[in-house]
Amino acid sequence: MQTSPDQLVGILRDTIVTLVRQDGPDLSARQLGVLLTVYLTPGPHTVRGLAQELNVSKPAITRALDRLGELDLARRKLDMMDRRSVLVQRTLKGTSFLSELRRTMSESDGTVMPMPPEMAEAGEYAPAS
Repeated sequence: MQTSPDQLVGILRDTIVTLVRQDGPDLSARQLGVLLTVYLTPGPHTVRGLAQELNVSKPAITRALDRLGELDLARRKLDMMDRRSVLVQRTLKGTSFLSELRRTMSESDGTVMPMPPEMAEAGEYAPAS
């Protein structure tokens, strides 16, 4: 059974609300995007490669990695084969965070909250067909 776009939005909302309510790391969309890319795509990952894959600047990746490093969700290590490159590595805490995120998403009922009528009337919302 395929998940509809509205169900996906509901799962995303439920997941984000759960993360907000927990006493865990508060990640921006960019930080979460970097984390998920590092954990869900084959490596090795570099700052340059992440910037290209996510279509953002290297300084933006560096800032996201600074935060992920503070939280021990990912770490940077000098590439001994090419000292100009920095490798991004997974951590045990990051793996645990991702497992918890998966659990939260799988427990979501995916209920989509209805769009307020004034937004629909203003043409700001087009329900999925």
